[in-house]
Order: sequence, then C-alpha cells, then structure tokens
Amino acid sequence: MNKRLYVDFHILQTVPPSCINRDDTGSPKTAVYGGVLRARVSSQAWKHAMRAAFAENAQLDVGKRTKKAAELVKAQILALAPELDADKLAKKALENAGIKSDDKGTKALLFMSTAQAKALAELAVEGSADKKQYRDALKAAPSMDMALFGRMVADDPSLNYDAAAQVAHSISTHAVQNEYDYFTAVDDCQAEDNAGAGHLGTVEYNSSTLYRYATVNVMELAGQLGAAQTAETVRAFGEAFLFSMPTGKQNTFANRTLPDAVYVTLREDQPVNLCGAFERAVPRSAQGYAAPSKAALAQYAQQMYSSFAEAPAQSFTVGSGLEELAPAQTAKAMLGALEKAVRDALAGNEVG
Repeated sequence: MNKRLYVDFHILQTVPPSCINRDDTGSPKTAVYGGVLRARVSSQAWKHAMRAAFAENAQLDVGKRTKKAAELVKAQILALAPELDADKLAKKALENAGIKSDDKGTKALLFMSTAQAKALAELAVEGSADKKQYRDALKAAPSMDMALFGRMVADDPSLNYDAAAQVAHSISTHAVQNEYDYFTAVDDCQAEDNAGAGHLGTVEYNSSTLYRYATVNVMELAGQLGAAQTAETVRAFGEAFLFSMPTGKQNTFANRTLPDAVYVTLREDQPVNLCGAFERAVPRSAQGYAAPSKAALAQYAQQMYSSFAEAPAQSFTVGSGLEELAPAQTAKAMLGALEKAVRDALAGNEVG
C-alpha cells in the first residue's frame, strides 16, 4: 500500500506588459534568482485568484475567510429558527467553539465552511452547552479549499488544518527590467484656454515568461475529504491553477493570457519543483523566451529523473514543446485523465 501520492503542476506562461502583483510601493514584485532580477508573482496572489475561480463554480463547496464568522452562523440560525435571537446565539456558538469575538467580529480571519456554520447553528438552536460539541462541529466537514489551503486558528490550534496544497511564487525564466508608463488624464470640463492635463502619473510594469509550480498531497487531501471528492478536488485545483490569474491592473493592461505549456505528474516519492531549469536565466533570443524555456524545462526534468529523482508514475502535457516528457493533450482531456488517475490510485490504496 503506497502511503505517498503527489500531483505536481508545472506551467510556463507568457504575460505581456502588466503589473498583476504589486509590492507596497506599487511596483511589480520581483526576486533575485540565479544572480539576476526576475519578475515574481506571490503564491498568495495566485491562491486568491484560484479561490475566486472556485467560488465562480456553482458545483464546488467553498468556504469563507472572514472576521464576520458570526454572520455566517447567524444566517444559518435564522434559516432554522427565525423566532430566536440569532445574533446572540451566533456569538455564543463561536465562543463555545473557542473563537473570541466582539461587536466588530473575530480578532483574526476565520476560515469556515457552510457545513460548519450550519452545524454550529444547529447546536445553538438545540440549546447545547457542550463546548466540545461546538469545537468538534468547527473541526469537521471542511470545504475543499480549506483542505487544500489549510486553516490557522490562533485561539485554538486544535482547529487548524494542514494545507494539502503548496503553491510556489512564480518567477520569470529570464532576467527582467521594470519599465515605467507615463500617463496623463484630461479634465473633460476644463476651460478651453487651459491645455494642461488634469492628472499626471506613472505606472511601473514588466513582461515575462513565468514558471509556475504547485503540488497537491493527495493522501493528505483524501484524509480530509475522502477518495471520491479528492479526485474531483484535484481536477478543480488543476483547472483553477491553469486558468486563473491575479487581477492587479488588469483594466490598465488587459494582460489575461493562457499557459504556453503545462506539465503535470503523479509522483509516489516526493514533490519535485523544477525551477532549477531556470537557475541560469534563459538568454534573449530570436525565438523569444517561451520556446527556449520549454526546452530548458524538458531537459532539466530528464536530468533529474536520471540522477536524483525517480521518473513520475504518470505524466501529462498540454501544448507543444514538452512532448518528450509525455504526449500532448487538450487541457480538458488532461484534466479528465488526471481525475481518473487520482481516482484509480486512491482505489489501489484502499482509501475510502
């Protein structure tokens, strides 16, 4: 019985002039890697975009990360017993569960599923005073995004979930240099004899081919969600990771693109981030950066498999340029094949 199963996602994606993830000064985030400056998009930014993609899918059960957790419980109490003082009962239910709050909400953001809010509401309506029941209700039945991204509860660490997924900071495969767009805005109602602009400003941006990586610990996920939902969740994670994008300055740059190439593996040893393919920055060429980045990724993966890491149990690719790693498929076909592969692997591991 295999105790380990990981799904690794490797994506190369070219982004035109953009500022999709900014630092505290408004500049595009960067990182030094391999001795040169790279474009960077934080893992938090892409995970937020993925959670937004989950929320748009009506078939997925997603949680809410909020300081207004009492409002979620209150709504469930009103649905069960509208004649009761839902506001008071909701706050008391959270207190019984070990979550501190005041009139402004909880002291920290709390990640909660609809099922957990409903379970707390049911206990409150029943008049239960058993604090263990409330804590158990807040621990059971996590939503799929809670199981994927984890939960940290400072008030009670026993309510924490370890994240089944890890998302790396995306970095450009090559060196970048930030540029500035000088812009003006015209006052439509200014006097005819005033030729000046109503506003002057600059926006910093860059363009890049990004290497994006994420991994899902399938066995950890199955422990939270069960085998059937795990296979569906891995597919939903893959779809969101492929097609989502952080929304910073998107109205200014219209930078929404799709991946150039995707490489997905099922591994039975450990996750393997292939960012080492780009430790030596891809040099500027007449073919741009996407094509040589694909070649570097394929070469580095094969090098790893012949030295330090075992070859994946299964591999899938989407797009051209990575066919030497696995036959190319459409994104839809790959996601379907991935879901089936995870389902079959969990069945072989006798995970219920």
